[in-house]
Amino acid sequence: MTARQATHAGSWYTDDREQLDYELQQWLDNVPEEVTEVTPVGDSCPVPVKGIRAIIGPHAGFSYSGANAAYGYKCIDTQNIKRVFLLGPSHHAYLKTCALSQCTEYSTPLGNIRVDQELVQELQDKGEWRLMSTRVDQDEHSLEMHLPYIYKVFESRIEQISLVPIMVGSLAFETEQKYGKLLAPYLADPENLFIISSDFCHWGSRFGYTYYQSSEDTQPCDLSARDGRPNGVPIWESIQRLDSEGMDVITQLDHVMFREYLDDTSNTICGNHPISVLLAAVNHLYPKDVQNRDGPRLRFVKYDQSSKVCSAKDSSVSYASAYLWLPC
Repeated sequence: MTARQATHAGSWYTDDREQLDYELQQWLDNVPEEVTEVTPVGDSCPVPVKGIRAIIGPHAGFSYSGANAAYGYKCIDTQNIKRVFLLGPSHHAYLKTCALSQCTEYSTPLGNIRVDQELVQELQDKGEWRLMSTRVDQDEHSLEMHLPYIYKVFESRIEQISLVPIMVGSLAFETEQKYGKLLAPYLADPENLFIISSDFCHWGSRFGYTYYQSSEDTQPCDLSARDGRPNGVPIWESIQRLDSEGMDVITQLDHVMFREYLDDTSNTICGNHPISVLLAAVNHLYPKDVQNRDGPRLRFVKYDQSSKVCSAKDSSVSYASAYLWLPC
């Protein structure tokens, strides 16, 4: 039996079991019983959301994104879930495909989560997959940062659920479609939950991305450190508008449209490939030309930035949480 160790505990989040449990519970308790949807703006819904089939959530250190992630996890109706598919981007290992874990369980300071080895083998038999080495598996934070929340929300029946970790590489559009089609039957199963790990815009010279649009009517440009504070809207507001546009595109549940948005803006959404695989799966189950008002629904319920950037010398990362509802 090979357990993936919680290699980021003690740095990205506390490795103290009681403290971690307390922090997670506090963040979950702070989510209102009815959340306001931020994209599209204005609607609200009670949590948990019945019929939820997936969430999107951030993977930064908990001091930055733990409170945001709670909004996605509070949306989960855990009652009938037996299996959790966890899709995260690869930050260190270069992949042109997706990779599966060879570990039998994933460790957290709260306890261990069993990997569904039979399902992993089933996926291997159906498509082209790489296998993560233990080192690659343990180096990647995009999967690990969701494990404490998964354990916490399922703690009353943790022995009854299993985990299917999937590292998603830098996929071509056609490859995203291929994996979306492969995973679509599992997304359609109400006993499965998909968790998509992604932060949103990484802004600043240290990320090599300084997109700025002074107003909705002007052409965007790239700032340099010598630009200081631009004359138009604050930089953080430009970032928020950029992210909001992307979030709105994602709610359209259109894989092609999301790819066009990324090609147009180059927004540094690090989990854009896992998100694209989810959209491709939804489009396989519910083609865009037949979707109607009673069809699938994706809504963002929380958006934050690590800091409010005012100067071109500053930097920030954006965080967003969303849920996907599918008809029964």
